[in-house]
Amino acid sequence: MTTLFHTSLRWGAAALLAGTTLAACNTAQTSESDSATTATTTDSMATAPAAPAGPTPIRPTGPAPAWATGIKPEMQAVIETLVSLGGKPIETLSAQEARQQPTPADAVMKLMQTNNMPMPPVTADTMSRMVMPGVKVRIYTPKGATGTLPVVVYYHGGGWVIANLDTYDASVRGLVEKTGAIFVSVAYRQAPEHKFPTAHNDSFAAYQWVLRNAASFKGDPQNVAVVGESAGGNLAASVSMMARDKKVTMPKHEVLVYPIAGYDMNTPSYQKNAQAKPLNKPMMAWFFDKYLRNAADGKNPMISLVNANLKGLPPTTVITASLDPLMSDGQMLADKLKAAGVATKYQNFDGVTHEFFGMAPLVPQASEAQDLAAGELKNALMK
Repeated sequence: MTTLFHTSLRWGAAALLAGTTLAACNTAQTSESDSATTATTTDSMATAPAAPAGPTPIRPTGPAPAWATGIKPEMQAVIETLVSLGGKPIETLSAQEARQQPTPADAVMKLMQTNNMPMPPVTADTMSRMVMPGVKVRIYTPKGATGTLPVVVYYHGGGWVIANLDTYDASVRGLVEKTGAIFVSVAYRQAPEHKFPTAHNDSFAAYQWVLRNAASFKGDPQNVAVVGESAGGNLAASVSMMARDKKVTMPKHEVLVYPIAGYDMNTPSYQKNAQAKPLNKPMMAWFFDKYLRNAADGKNPMISLVNANLKGLPPTTVITASLDPLMSDGQMLADKLKAAGVATKYQNFDGVTHEFFGMAPLVPQASEAQDLAAGELKNALMK
């Protein structure tokens, strides 16, 4: 029952944040897992309580935790709710068990339900395509779109081990609405079943697939960008590096949201936020252990971006959160990109944690961060 509850809650969260159930998706090319998502999400929505006249302000119920000095009230409320869902420490679990734990998206959904918050309108249609065995993409097209549109390839987070397209559905839909571009969200193979560099190679293969097939879904193959969160930010940057090195059409822009950019877990933010939620230092060690084959992989330029050759990469936007072990990774990467001559915009958001980016319905800083990302993407893709 616990597994079923958490699975339903996770999929329902994506639907609430996106403003729709996946039943509204174009199912002509939807995979079996998408069909299962539709059924689960619909059940979750069917049991949602009727909304009263107006939403209740989102506020925490207790004092800020010791690790979260200066945490914003909406962010703290999400963390409190996540804790209340009873998840176990990821670093104590198997990968299979970890994938069934409640997520920040679940906490956001519960808060929205509890506070009777209205759902935003549906702004994108989706369909799924297989890139190659084991790797699929979900294509988000703005509703009512006509003509050829720019394309953004998106890579979700989860330490290369956990999470999926549904977990990060809200981030993608928010950016689709704010940019008017087509987004292609990539479901790469995960560890420990598939060790490094599988997720990186899958991500580049999906990028190449988009370049070859963009016209089939009304996308412009000459007008492509990449976006990623956390491990996905690492993947997005690595895709740009591989495109440069293999002389493939480069992305016009990359947005890296709290990216994993190094193997050093003794940076200032790792030390300051060692016990943070929803990501902490022991979890990052667990992710590295599950994905990397050995310690030498941690020094590979595709993992240790801060030590990679960054020259010739596309203009980059780096977004970080102050209450996140990965803040120093993103800050150092932005500095290294600038030193390599890459046009780089960096912004850190105070008082929020890892995973805040997809919480725009609740956390004001998430909406601001999405506005920043969308603005930079539009400047790059829609000139």
